[in-house]
Amino acid sequence: MQNMRVAMYYSNQDVRLEEMPVPEISSEEILLKVEASGICGSDVMEWYRIHRVPLVLGHEVAGTIVRVGDSVKKYKVGDRIAVSHHVPCNACHYCMRGHQTVCNTLRTTNFDPGGFAEFVRLPAINVDRGIYPLPDHVSFEEATFIEPAACVLRGQRLARIQPGQKVLVIGSGIAGLLHIHLARVSGASMIIATDISEYRLNAARQFGADAVISAKKGNIPERVREINHGYLSDLVIVCTGAPLAILQALNSVERCGTVLFFAPTDKGITIPLSINELFWRNEISLVSSYAGDFRDHMTALELISTGRLQVREMITHRLKLSETGLGFQLVTMAQDSIKVIIEPQR
Repeated sequence: MQNMRVAMYYSNQDVRLEEMPVPEISSEEILLKVEASGICGSDVMEWYRIHRVPLVLGHEVAGTIVRVGDSVKKYKVGDRIAVSHHVPCNACHYCMRGHQTVCNTLRTTNFDPGGFAEFVRLPAINVDRGIYPLPDHVSFEEATFIEPAACVLRGQRLARIQPGQKVLVIGSGIAGLLHIHLARVSGASMIIATDISEYRLNAARQFGADAVISAKKGNIPERVREINHGYLSDLVIVCTGAPLAILQALNSVERCGTVLFFAPTDKGITIPLSINELFWRNEISLVSSYAGDFRDHMTALELISTGRLQVREMITHRLKLSETGLGFQLVTMAQDSIKVIIEPQR
């Protein structure tokens, strides 16, 4: 049986280049040659997966179909595609209410073994509802942004973003930058971004922020009021799990505004809430978001394909599969990097 190379995850500091058999496929499955796989911030959430190691991570995946099961008629060898690792049942209580991202099936589906590998097997359910054919002009590395952009689109949709809103994005890593960029596409009138890194604040300006605030300096709600001529922000998007950032968000939202909790915290983090100040008196909405559904992926692909969402410029590192450990260090340190792409065929 043919072997392939994989980047096996043991911890954020221990990612090893190993070999395992190329997955066999059934008549309803597809074998994908992985051309590009992005490292997501969730990949370095060590507490979330340390009890399941070793494993091959990577879910922002694009590549070329190299083998097709006999029963698969919609796709063929040579097709260029992006894929979803989690897919819903489309029939349960949650799916029927339009909340496919909390479906029990979605939480148990995945491809085999993961995107930091030369090949992945796409199970039948993923083949049925988790494949996005790529136009010729969309590169594989651009296609790795479909999944994270879909997550951002869904978050902003649930938060009911509107043209003319004043938006504050707390945390200007890749998720924050995508939120900034898409808020600009959606017609936000003022976008303010925060971060502790000057490098990322400069990136925030590049991708659409009208103003930036260093999280190391001064009072963020006070600075937001100054920039917004006396008002706080209509929509605050939290793209970091730091408890201080969450408190800043709750103090930076305008009356009848919305706080979108987009990033997870470390395990066990809780925050105090003032029921009267947030809800009874000021009608604040707190919204959470997880993942993206099929329509969000299709919208993300369209925005990338038409050039309305410029993602190529967000890529700061393109690494070989053997350098995946370095990629994890870059994402973990969150310094002078934005998007790190692994190219398993190099």
